[in-house]
Amino acid sequence: MNRECEIPGILDAVCVGAGCRSREGAGRPAGLAEADSRLCPSCLANAERDLRLLPALYDDCGQALGGGSGAQHERTSGGGTVPSMPFNPVVAEARATIVGVLGSWAGLVVTERRVGPPSRSATPLARFLLRHLRWVAAHPAAAEFSEEVAQLVRSARRAAYPAQLRQVRLGSCVEVGCTGQLVAHLRPHEPSPAEIRCREDPRHRWADHQWLELHRRMRRPVAGDAAPGAAATAVPGARWFTAADIARLWRVPSGTVYRLASEERWGRRSRAGRTTYLAADVTRTFDRRARRSADRTAR
Repeated sequence: MNRECEIPGILDAVCVGAGCRSREGAGRPAGLAEADSRLCPSCLANAERDLRLLPALYDDCGQALGGGSGAQHERTSGGGTVPSMPFNPVVAEARATIVGVLGSWAGLVVTERRVGPPSRSATPLARFLLRHLRWVAAHPAAAEFSEEVAQLVRSARRAAYPAQLRQVRLGSCVEVGCTGQLVAHLRPHEPSPAEIRCREDPRHRWADHQWLELHRRMRRPVAGDAAPGAAATAVPGARWFTAADIARLWRVPSGTVYRLASEERWGRRSRAGRTTYLAADVTRTFDRRARRSADRTAR
């Protein structure tokens, strides 16, 4: 038998992945594991996504470690400034932990499957584990693997992007029966959301490339959205987006955002010099544009 197809152990029906364990901790049932796996499809997909993210996060931590865009400056007694010490022990530890944890799981695969080891650096280790992911997902230690990889991503993000991640509430979760709220996690200088997640159910999450698909499902009206721009500031519970948020979420240039705001008469408000636009108006405009694009494609 091909060793990459071997599946160890007998499997449980209930998913043991990090997402489902979080659900159980909140009093909600876990999902069902796939055949020949200890993880449900969602937790397996999350583990795959996390493994793909880790090499880039490792590199981003390296930039932060070298005093990249976040480098600070200290004032000298003579009145000038010098760069502060670039070494950041938190970032250094995050990088070392990524290699250490991925290396330990790769070591398990090498030992039990009797395959050749990868190079001991973030990218080869992550690629190696991706090739053997279904085997690991069926292993008795799948729960620990799922949790440790998810924790690596969380820790690396905190280290690489300190105090830079901001959240934008998008509205109700689109999954049937879910009462949670969807939140886009944004970072400065990035053209799209890092991730869109449900606050209620950790399994409800969308990567940036899935945003357009999610957006098509988010066509639930909010109070007061019948008349674009009319008495916008008086709408109770209305959601508001900045121009930068809109550009990232819908992947359009900022100039397009301001043009559409004027042409479509989006409701707007200004507070402390910051202009925001009524989410209902914004969503309606981009829904219409998406439908037109789909119609042109269908012809």
